[in-house]
Amino acid sequence: MAPKSYENEAEGGVSFSLSAKLPVSKHPSANQSAVRPIVAFYTFAAVNALAVLYAPIQDCDEVFNYWEPTHYLNRGYGLQTWEYSPEFSIRSWLYIVIHAIVGKFGSLFSSTKSFEFYFVRTVLALTCAFCESRLFSTISRTLNPRIGMIFMLVMVSSPGMFHASAAYLPSSFAMYTTMLGTTSFMDWRGGSKTNAGIMWFGIGGIIGWPFASALVLPFLVEELLLASITREGYDLARRLIDGTVRCMIVVVLQVAIDAFFYHQAVLVPWQIIYYNIFSGPGRGPDIFGTEPCDFYFRNLLLNFNIWFVLALAAGPFLTLQYIAGAKNTTKFTLLRSAFFVTPFYMWLAIFSAQPHKEERFLYPVFPFLGINAAIALHILLAYIGSSDPSRLVGKVPTRVKLALVSLSVVLALDAGALRIAGIVSAYRAPLQIYSALHEPGLARPGETVCLGKEWHRFPSSYFLPNGMRAKFIKSAFDGLLPGEFNEAKIGFGFFPGTWLVPPGMNDQNIADPTKLTDIAHCSFLVDSTLPGSAGSELEPQYRLDEETWEELQCRPFLDATRTSGLARIIWLPDVAWLPEAYRRHWGSYCYIYQTGNLLQEARLWSADMIGKWPIDRKLTIYGLLLVLSITCLIHTAINKLRRSERRKVSSPDVEKPTSRQASSFKAPDRPLGVWPPHDFRRPAAQPYPDWDIHKTNPLPYRPFKHGPYYITMGLRTMKWDEWIELDNQFPKFHADKAQRIRERGAKCCKTAPEAFDGAVELIEELYPSLFRKTLVGMDNLYTGESFNIVERPLAEDPMQMAARMVQDDLAIMFEKPDGQYYLLAGAILLAGFWRLEDKFGMPLSEIHTSGDVPGFKEKLEKGMMNFFRRVQPNAPVLRNNYFFQVDDNLAWSTSIGLEDQKGGGWFTAEKDKSIQHHWFRSERQSLRRLPRSGGVVFTIRTYFHPITEIAKQPYVPGRLASAVRSWGDDVAKYKGRAMYQDVLLKYLDEKHREQVDGGLDLMTEDEVVKYPY
Repeated sequence: MAPKSYENEAEGGVSFSLSAKLPVSKHPSANQSAVRPIVAFYTFAAVNALAVLYAPIQDCDEVFNYWEPTHYLNRGYGLQTWEYSPEFSIRSWLYIVIHAIVGKFGSLFSSTKSFEFYFVRTVLALTCAFCESRLFSTISRTLNPRIGMIFMLVMVSSPGMFHASAAYLPSSFAMYTTMLGTTSFMDWRGGSKTNAGIMWFGIGGIIGWPFASALVLPFLVEELLLASITREGYDLARRLIDGTVRCMIVVVLQVAIDAFFYHQAVLVPWQIIYYNIFSGPGRGPDIFGTEPCDFYFRNLLLNFNIWFVLALAAGPFLTLQYIAGAKNTTKFTLLRSAFFVTPFYMWLAIFSAQPHKEERFLYPVFPFLGINAAIALHILLAYIGSSDPSRLVGKVPTRVKLALVSLSVVLALDAGALRIAGIVSAYRAPLQIYSALHEPGLARPGETVCLGKEWHRFPSSYFLPNGMRAKFIKSAFDGLLPGEFNEAKIGFGFFPGTWLVPPGMNDQNIADPTKLTDIAHCSFLVDSTLPGSAGSELEPQYRLDEETWEELQCRPFLDATRTSGLARIIWLPDVAWLPEAYRRHWGSYCYIYQTGNLLQEARLWSADMIGKWPIDRKLTIYGLLLVLSITCLIHTAINKLRRSERRKVSSPDVEKPTSRQASSFKAPDRPLGVWPPHDFRRPAAQPYPDWDIHKTNPLPYRPFKHGPYYITMGLRTMKWDEWIELDNQFPKFHADKAQRIRERGAKCCKTAPEAFDGAVELIEELYPSLFRKTLVGMDNLYTGESFNIVERPLAEDPMQMAARMVQDDLAIMFEKPDGQYYLLAGAILLAGFWRLEDKFGMPLSEIHTSGDVPGFKEKLEKGMMNFFRRVQPNAPVLRNNYFFQVDDNLAWSTSIGLEDQKGGGWFTAEKDKSIQHHWFRSERQSLRRLPRSGGVVFTIRTYFHPITEIAKQPYVPGRLASAVRSWGDDVAKYKGRAMYQDVLLKYLDEKHREQVDGGLDLMTEDEVVKYPY
């Protein structure tokens, strides 16, 4: 559970939570604010758009198993693999139909096939960007903003993601759903989302690739373990059933669609599993080639460079951090961290052990690689950033450490960028040379484009003019080539090619000669000429036979046999001064045609057009710009609606002065982390009327309203006479604090050296009527204590001394050069739900994000940061909040676990305890700037009453019940409502009815009740 928070329930505010779910660095510079999700989306979308336009198709399966069936559905013809034969049916038409619908919609903007191709790619890229931004946002909110930023860096800079993001492959689709499923399991706001997580992983396995569903296993183990601890097995079972039912609905839809196309009932996911695991000798994936065990390690090192190394190190780093005793690394957080990093190791181990390996098999685990790498680098940065002189790393100058870290990250980014540039420049020719065929009069319907040794680089029929077909000629490849979908029309119904059994298909990769055509029937031929590769009888150098073939268009293509390993891995410039051993060597990738097969006019016209911008590329760019423009317009409209809603729900603007007096005190321009002392003096406070330590009751704060519930800071102007409140509970509070100081000392009261002056200034500012000032400090007239704040060293920590003087808990935040405010002084003795030792030294943003404060990133962070930056010594503010407790311990709520127990929370509390155990806990919080030191003082005065006591007051039970019911799911989980709501709301409803039956006039409530009382 996230402990007490800086929140205002009257305005629905929740913030300033002081808890963490994952191990995060406590070094002040470790945390960086994450960018907004919409900015993250645009960033991912921009990078993915580059993949749309420039990424080569790396896997021929993408073309023949997905682009070609889509072309058949939308254009009426295409190439067919054995997997789509009704005899085997191990590919689902549901996956194809989804993309065919997208492509059909794209054809509304342009009738050209290449536009349809790039339109589908664009939608895939945007879908990937959406999923990436969702996962990024959840990581930033749930783990740490810096982990989120590193995750974004990994995803946008890695060649692996460059290829996977816009690939039309089930493994890419599974990668998308894996990100959504991980987001659901990781995000506990509003309660566990097990059902949604199961659904997304299930969809990835059902529609995409069934093996990807295995990635859900670590999360299910986590849910089962948590349920065994919390004894919420029924709720878990309900969520599991819910998620399973959702998956079954998708299965039914898939079976129905596949039955329509195959004309038979078939469960494709099972077909895939059966073929790859149980099909027996002579079948299965191994017949398509095998790779050594280190294939994936080499591949990931190439495509993720240092990020892959960090991903491997995440588990050991977490273990070392726990062994080293990092403050936030408890057994619970270590366990949850382990579940987050396990999928990557599990997937890598399982697939490395399989003989048949392909790069696309890794796509579903790419997000987990990013998560692992981000967590590892986060831990490493926290360690490197340590300034502890007892550690060797603490003795290294900060600039040296910063330079080393920056250099490593820059090298990783450069390596990724250079590899992407190298791949694009070396192997993009297959996507370029077909543009010449679209010139008017050059290609005619019925003509053929033949593919020999370059059959596996064919980018699909989408690049051929309408009516032109691709054919295969004999080459050194001796496996089974694709055939063609049956194009029968009359009397065969819809899409007969999907259910008529094609000839010559088998599941053993045995070649079928009928798939080949005679080269004499080829109008055009795609061929490559690489100086480092000699021709053969089956694969002659057709382009060099100038008597038979003429060149139509050629593009450079990397000659890998003559190029060094380094030049193949990354882009290197073709400059004279580069040594020959490191230069890239080129061949040609060409479109050639048989002499005499074309009109002379067409050939001359074609030659004149070579090098000009193809119309299809123009239309593609226009389409992309149209999509982006529509996206921007929608985003702008949504922002306007949100601003309109904000105007309807008014709340104090923390970026504006809170009073006329404050507005005259302009915030000075100053460097970050520097506070020039002010000569402001707090006005003398007037004594509270008839104040008596035995007779003055606590003020009856009841800071809740009828729903709806809104998340805001909820600040209001404070009068100086109201800063410190003392009442007849002071003796109890003072005794409790004294006992806590004796028992826990520095765990509850602590002042950083740089905050010492601010803590002493706070003592000087205190003015309760219970004290008398002396030459060296003040005396407590009730307890007889004397406080000397002049002597050095002080008799005790200054915050501890201040805590003895008031009933409030105290905290002081100080600004550092990075612009963040850090908790550097505190006396947190009666907080009930959070510990100073967990949060000391944290910046303001991390204090909130580490505790999963509902709505902080979306609604509170910007305003709060602006407020802390601008608040002036003469403009103090107040706010109130409330929550519930199911035990009567003021200092620490034992119902959520023992105070020194790590990993406690509401899930450990006893559910539905009797109403006598329900306590109303309200905080009155003040914030003000200390004029000399510039520290922002945060006072927390707790009011603690049995529910049975406050429910006797007019209007309270009805108003409180309405407020509790209006909480959103995230707030309800944060406040533990599930553990007490049934008993509490039943009791409040009964008391409300009693008041109404007793004559309570509900129409006058607004006149009688004035917030926050």
